[in-house]
Amino acid sequence: MEAKINKVAQMIAASKKLVVFTGAGISTESGIPDFRGPDGLWTKVDPEDFTIDKFLRSGETRTKVWYYLVEGGLMTNAQPNQAHKAIAELEKMNKLSSIITQNIDNLHQKAGNNPKKVHELHGNMEWLVCLDCGERYDLELMRQKHPSPDHFPVCEKCKGILKPGVVFFGEMLPQDTLRIAERESEQCDLLMVIGSSLVVYPAAYMPIYAKQSGAKIVIINMGSTGHDDIADVFINAPAGDTMTKIMEKLKSLIRG
Repeated sequence: MEAKINKVAQMIAASKKLVVFTGAGISTESGIPDFRGPDGLWTKVDPEDFTIDKFLRSGETRTKVWYYLVEGGLMTNAQPNQAHKAIAELEKMNKLSSIITQNIDNLHQKAGNNPKKVHELHGNMEWLVCLDCGERYDLELMRQKHPSPDHFPVCEKCKGILKPGVVFFGEMLPQDTLRIAERESEQCDLLMVIGSSLVVYPAAYMPIYAKQSGAKIVIINMGSTGHDDIADVFINAPAGDTMTKIMEKLKSLIRG
């Protein structure tokens, strides 16, 4: 393990364009269960309510989703952990080009990363978006203004349907974000995967694009992934502890 930590620190130190790719596994240490895990979101709510067709078609479904948001407090109290903080520190050290994330929890921004460097493939749970006029509303403020779980609020501008700013089942990923993620992956010289099993596509193509373009690949994940075979370094360990050790070694390398 120590040899792998040293190698990754050396790879970061030598990198000119580092991209970090994160999945649900980085946020489990912040108390957010993996969606598909034994205590995940899909054990608590009906995934059918998060299909775009049902959400648009059924006022009852929208009310259920609002109930989840008001009563369930989905992710609102989660705080960044050591892995998020380490990635934010990489940016402060000018060692980070960008973050590509499958997560919707806003924890990279909370940790201090520049939102412009965070490319969210599946959206962000912090916002409600009007499907008619595109107006965005802060979810927490809307929860305070509409504390009753009995009906989903509508757009204050045009009375259109509001929807959480995340990708529902049946929706395409945000194409602009996907194109940026692909370009960042193709242009990086080091891609670090942290906390993703790399089985959800098209997000899981990013390490392949990077590898095909000649980049080195580091994977830090609890358990095997769909792309272990292309990893230059694979570390099967918790993200927070691993990234803390990598950062300690990186700083000692930079200090010389």
